[in-house]
Amino acid sequence: MQIDWRAEQSSDEAAARAATGKSMGEWFLLMDAEGGPTLGRRALGQVLVDRFKLDPWWMSTLLIEYEAAHGLVEKDGRAKGYTICATKSVKASPEQSYAAFAAAVWLDRWLGPSHQLDFRDGGSLRNADGNQAVVKKVSPGKMIKLIWQGDHGAEDTPVEIKFQPAGTKTTIMITHERLQNRAAADGLRRAWGQALDRLKQQLEAA
Repeated sequence: MQIDWRAEQSSDEAAARAATGKSMGEWFLLMDAEGGPTLGRRALGQVLVDRFKLDPWWMSTLLIEYEAAHGLVEKDGRAKGYTICATKSVKASPEQSYAAFAAAVWLDRWLGPSHQLDFRDGGSLRNADGNQAVVKKVSPGKMIKLIWQGDHGAEDTPVEIKFQPAGTKTTIMITHERLQNRAAADGLRRAWGQALDRLKQQLEAA
């Protein structure tokens, strides 16, 4: 899976004012007035979307920058960061969809070339595109948890893949968390989305 490490747009002060009508600092003061960090990320995000009509990209960018300005970190000392999701509905069963993650020959078709795969709890994944992960936990037909090993000096981050039955189809949901900058979040969201497009083509042609 090749990743274009590039943010969709600039998120500096000038870009914030041009896109939202306020500078970062003005948004931070507004969030302070709404209750600040004690209100929580979800509730603050809802305020930004419902009351101020921000789009999801700027809402998440402002929240993460706001948390950074307040020095908010998790127990491991790192910021909570960005969370991205990629979802795809495929004409296949959960078991068939899961199997496309569990065999190197299948991963070669849609994730990247030349996989080396040890698919079990505590196993590993790597390919010629430079993608590497620890297989943390697998639940056949239901869920896979990975620890994605950082690209370009980035720290390791958790990935969860779920397989949800929907009639004759399956919804595949990939959630990638703890991404520490906007470029990583946008790059991985695009890359996972494109990978799921390829997976859908392969599964539905099988």
